[in-house]
Amino acid sequence: MASSSHASIAKLKVAGTWAGLLEVETENWTVPMLREEIAKRSNMGTESINLIFAGKGKTLKNELLADDERNRRLARIKAAVTALSKRHADGALPIEDFDIQLEDQSGNKVHFSETDRLAIMTGLMLHTSGKRFSRKQMFTEALEALTMGEEAFSLCNPKSIELVDNIRILQIDMVWCYFMLRDIAWIAVAGLRLKNAREGLERAHGKDSSRFRLLQAGRTSELALYLRLELLEGVVAYHSGQFDKSRKFLASAQEKFFQLQVPDEALSLVMSMGFGEGDAKRALRMSNQDIQSAVNFLVVEREKREQKREDDIRRRNEIMQVS
Repeated sequence: MASSSHASIAKLKVAGTWAGLLEVETENWTVPMLREEIAKRSNMGTESINLIFAGKGKTLKNELLADDERNRRLARIKAAVTALSKRHADGALPIEDFDIQLEDQSGNKVHFSETDRLAIMTGLMLHTSGKRFSRKQMFTEALEALTMGEEAFSLCNPKSIELVDNIRILQIDMVWCYFMLRDIAWIAVAGLRLKNAREGLERAHGKDSSRFRLLQAGRTSELALYLRLELLEGVVAYHSGQFDKSRKFLASAQEKFFQLQVPDEALSLVMSMGFGEGDAKRALRMSNQDIQSAVNFLVVEREKREQKREDDIRRRNEIMQVS
C-alpha cells in the first residue's frame, strides 16, 4: 500500500484482494477505519486484513506501526493465557467462547476499534479468571492472571477506556492478592496501584461517585468497591507509617461496612415478593435499604433479562432463516 498526499488528503494505492485508490483525510482517518473500509471492499472480515504500509503519510504510518505493536503484545498475552490455561484444566481460565456486550455505566453499548475490543475482552477474561483463582485461595495464580489482564487493558487507547472502571477494579484485586500472599515487598507498588485505582474511579464515577449515582438513579452499587479500596488504602498507609491517614481510611471503610448491612426484616420482605436472598441483599444495599426502591430495581432488572433473552432468541432465529 503506497500513498501520495496533497494538503490533508491522501490517495492510498491499495493492492491485495481488493486493489484501487482510496482518498482519505490523513489527520482524521485511523488504522481501524482504514482496515474496516478495505475489509468492506474486499468482502472480508477485518480480522483477515493485514496492512503493510509503504509511503510518506506519517500519521497513518505511525499509527499503523503502533497498532501492529499492540497486536504483537496482545498475541503474546494470548499465548501466555493459553500456557496458563494448560496448567489449570478446571475451567479457571475460560479462554473459549468468552464474549460479552460492552456497555457503559448507563447500560448503553460501547463501540471500540477491533484492536481495543480484543484487548478489552482479553483483559476482562483475565480479570474474571483472576477472581476465580482468588475465590479458590490460589492467590499466586490469581496475581499472574490479573497482571496479564492489566497489560491487556494497557494496550487500549487511553481515551477509549477512560470511563471504563474494570481496570481500576482489577488493580484493587491485585493489591488484595499482595496482602493475601503476605509479601511486604509489594507495599510501594500496592500504594501506587491504589492511587491509580482511586484516580481512575473518580474519572469514571465522578468525584464522590456523583456521575455514577446520577447514571444509576441514585443507587449506590459502588459502595462495596470503595469499602475494599479504603480498607486496602488504610492497610498500605499503616505499613508506610502514615498512621493518621490510615485511621481516616479505615474509619471511612468501617462506615461503609455498616451501611452495607441488610436488616433481616427488610430482607424477608423483599424475599417474600419472590426474589432470591442474594438478589434481595444486593438490591437493598444498592438502594440504601429502601424496600420499595429495591423491589423496583429487581423488577426492572428482571424485565431487562427477559427482554435480552427474547432478543437473543429473535437474533438466533434470524440467523437460522438466513442460513
